This record gives sequence, C-alpha cells and structure tokens, in this order.
Amino acid sequence: MATKLFVGNLPFSMTGDDLKQIFSAYGTVVSANVVVDKYTNRSKGFGFVEFSTDEEAKAAMALDGTEQGGRNIAVKEALPRPERPQM
Repeated sequence: MATKLFVGNLPFSMTGDDLKQIFSAYGTVVSANVVVDKYTNRSKGFGFVEFSTDEEAKAAMALDGTEQGGRNIAVKEALPRPERPQM
C-alpha cells in the first residue's frame, strides 16, 4: 500500500491545515493539501494526505465515510498520476 491517500467529497471551506489536523490523529502527516482551481482559487472538493509509513496510512483509511464539515468524506489509496503526452 502507498503512503499517499486520496480524500474526496471535502467541504469547499476545508484547507490543507484542516486536513492535516484531522489525519494527524492516525500518524505523522508528511503533507496534506486540498486541490484548488487555478482560475477561481476555490477548492475542487478533494485533496491528498501523505503519511510517513504505510501502516499509518492504512489506519487513516478508517475515516472513509465519516462526516467532516457536513459531508461524508471518501478516503482511498491514491493512484499514481498518469503520464501526459508532451507537446
């Protein structure tokens, strides 16, 4: 299992710091970021959390389906980013 998790269905008001605070109960969070639209600077409703070990990431998957900010979040293993053709 990878140490990076995908977190979906986030409230649009959630920040990377909020995400880090929620997931730090399960281990050492290396990074936590919420993806934002580059034109509007508004959250896209998903983000990524990276842990220092696989065991911590696996334990944090217990947050899948829990309510955060009025929404039930989805927590899954992050898939590798697909290669994009160079122009």
